[in-house]
Amino acid sequence: MNRKNRVGVFLEELANSAKKGIAWLIDPDDIRTTEDLENAAEAAISAKVDLLFVGGSLLQRNHVDQILSHLASLCPEIPTVLFPGNTLQFSPKADALLFLSLISGRNPDLLIGQHVQIAPLLEKTDIEILPTGYMLVDGGEKTSVHYISQTIPLPNHHPDLTVATALAGKFLGLKYFYLDAGSGAPQPVSMELIKAFKKRMTEPLIVGGGLNSLEKIKNAFFAGADLVVVGNGIGKNPELLAEAKAFVESLRVMAN
Repeated sequence: MNRKNRVGVFLEELANSAKKGIAWLIDPDDIRTTEDLENAAEAAISAKVDLLFVGGSLLQRNHVDQILSHLASLCPEIPTVLFPGNTLQFSPKADALLFLSLISGRNPDLLIGQHVQIAPLLEKTDIEILPTGYMLVDGGEKTSVHYISQTIPLPNHHPDLTVATALAGKFLGLKYFYLDAGSGAPQPVSMELIKAFKKRMTEPLIVGGGLNSLEKIKNAFFAGADLVVVGNGIGKNPELLAEAKAFVESLRVMAN
């Protein structure tokens, strides 16, 4: 599978089967030395994660290019996917880009504004573009992504509103959806919300935010998430990545 479509095909495969996937979100600001990056790559290879997401809400050190270049050399078999907080985080060295439209909010800059700015540059690259409906969900407290986006999150226990938002994104042509409680959220996206989404939508569903334990990750999968994204929880529990991947592998065995 070539670089142009391998991530999208993988996500579609997850959505159309009983298989599940794990992505590790690496915040560039957490990578301060070459050793940090080498350790991250080693952990990703050891756990056999499916995708590496790179990005964050607030970028204090703009070295995304260097991180992606090193990841490509250290773990070339794991696709890298940009999860950008803004256009400054774009790099053509990633395999794919989550082209996020914040459909849960009413901030025009994050609905379409920054997309217009970056579109001419994207046209000149061969990066795989994944048009994604991004929906912030209330995780129990304001997180950095809520502050940066200046938007109100969707209620965590109001599935009808979330489904209506997702359907609107689908009718606008978005192909992938991301439910996010925000990095470090005390509460992840509820099982009720995920189940409601999967009952009405066939598009691949990515779920992240607040997934800092294996139990929470399992709940997201059991509710219907196709791809789960872990981030902050790895720093506090380095074994979580391997535990989550082992659980995913057990589901794949049962699916076969």
